Amino acid sequence: MKAKTVLPAVAMTAVSMVLTLAVVMMWLGRAMPWPVALVVGLGIDGGWLATLAYERRLAAQGDHNRAVTAVGWSFGLIAAGVLVAHALTVEESIGAWLAVAWLPIAAKALWLVHGLWEATALTPNALGAIRGIQQEARDEAAVARARLRAEATTEETRLTAVTQAGARVARVQAKTAQTLSRVWSTLEAAREGEDTGRALSSVTHRVTPDVMPRWNLPVWGPTEPVSAFTLAPALTDAELDALVDEIRNNEVPALSYREMATRFRAAGHSASEVRLRAAWKRVA
Repeated sequence: MKAKTVLPAVAMTAVSMVLTLAVVMMWLGRAMPWPVALVVGLGIDGGWLATLAYERRLAAQGDHNRAVTAVGWSFGLIAAGVLVAHALTVEESIGAWLAVAWLPIAAKALWLVHGLWEATALTPNALGAIRGIQQEARDEAAVARARLRAEATTEETRLTAVTQAGARVARVQAKTAQTLSRVWSTLEAAREGEDTGRALSSVTHRVTPDVMPRWNLPVWGPTEPVSAFTLAPALTDAELDALVDEIRNNEVPALSYREMATRFRAAGHSASEVRLRAAWKRVA
């Protein structure tokens, strides 16, 4: 993994040093003897390489010196400045020379990246521990999401059942009221009819003389609607924990979860399986 950053930095450094030396020899060799130009080029590259070696030594010791870093960047800027000055004095291919003038600065930047890589590198054991922690966090989040979805589905099913039961009760009440209304109308029509009155008069007069018949309709008052199924309020976590603990420790040895759940339901309490098992875990 270390070679991914050190190899590009070494390659860029070598290319930059060769290019700087070649440019100094070609540019200054025309104005001074070539040994002098060679010394100048080697001086620039040597200073660049010496400061780089010292920076690497300090980095290996976990130390850092700003003065050495400033000197190293100064040599890099000098090398880049030589390349730029040479490119501006060349009559042909100015763009090509300017295109490679950034190589010394790029080499310093690559060594900077390599230093940051080393400063933040971790051992395989540490990386494995980090991956384990992240995986554990993902697992816990997935379990929490599944629990929330299960509880939401349970509540939705319960509310749907209650709503459907209430709707059935309302339909039965409406149908009963409609039937009673039709019966009432039939009785009222029979009571107010002329033929019915004459028939009752003839029958009543023969049984009890001088008594007029009076046929009163049965009293039909307002009816009270049947209330929908009422559910007991849901137990809080504290109440649920207290009930589970009381049922579990009711016998010695303590009851298992299945026995506790059976007695919990038999006692008339209500709670979802998810909440009941969570309360069991908290208590046990």
